Amino acid sequence: MSDVVASPSVRARARETGIDLERLARDLGRQTITREDLDGGKAAAGATSYWDVDHAQYGPVTEQPMSRFAQVAAANMAAAQALIPAVTHHDRADVSAVEAFRTSLKAEAQARATKLTALAFHVKALARCLRDFPTFNASLSADGKTLILKRFVHIGIAVDTAHGLMVPVVRDVDRKGLWQIAADIADLAARAQERKVRGEEMGGASMTISNLGAIGGTGFSPIINPPELAILGISRTETMPVWDGETFVPKPHVPLDLSYDHRVINGADAARFMTHYASLLADPRRILV
Repeated sequence: MSDVVASPSVRARARETGIDLERLARDLGRQTITREDLDGGKAAAGATSYWDVDHAQYGPVTEQPMSRFAQVAAANMAAAQALIPAVTHHDRADVSAVEAFRTSLKAEAQARATKLTALAFHVKALARCLRDFPTFNASLSADGKTLILKRFVHIGIAVDTAHGLMVPVVRDVDRKGLWQIAADIADLAARAQERKVRGEEMGGASMTISNLGAIGGTGFSPIINPPELAILGISRTETMPVWDGETFVPKPHVPLDLSYDHRVINGADAARFMTHYASLLADPRRILV
């Protein structure tokens, strides 16, 4: 079966014009092909490109070439937005217990020389949810007629680097403990910064996490990384008042944003998925059993 992701209309256009989709995908360095790719990246005949503008007529400008790495990433994101009818579900989770647990393990973390990050808990909780909601751990076939359910749980971690966005993958997360997950994330993130992540350590994820918690923001709409069906966005944890029945109590909450492919996942399922996810973070003991 072809690994190329393309709509039926794109496949029909390719047949009409004699374009080999497999070869085009190899040349572009990605799996997803759009109508614009068939037209050589140009706007449709007769149309005007929004980007064909002489900006210098409005004031001084300088030009900075996009790296090959950045061009490939941009093309993948544009293709994902063009092909996937995505919806983003927003939620938040009480992470009081996670933070208390991390604090209790600080001495052990120092002894292990491993930083037990909050991201490790997110990865472990997501793995548990993917096992409990198998439709989210799946991909559509190229013709959109078959749902391929995955019996493994691999989580992609979006890493911001000086040379562009990289998404190394932590394999078999559901079979690893928190310490191992934290160590794997630290190792992959460090090597991503140095462009030392191997090709076999990229791709094949069940779902990707985009974590902006260390930078800021209260929410965003992450773009799905095809052929995955969803992506989880994490923003900065903030303390907010929670009514306990008698008074308001300050509690740390993390904003969560789940973008999902609406061809497969409906809004009710996304809400259930995120409710379950938030409940696991609220009581991390349930992640570990």
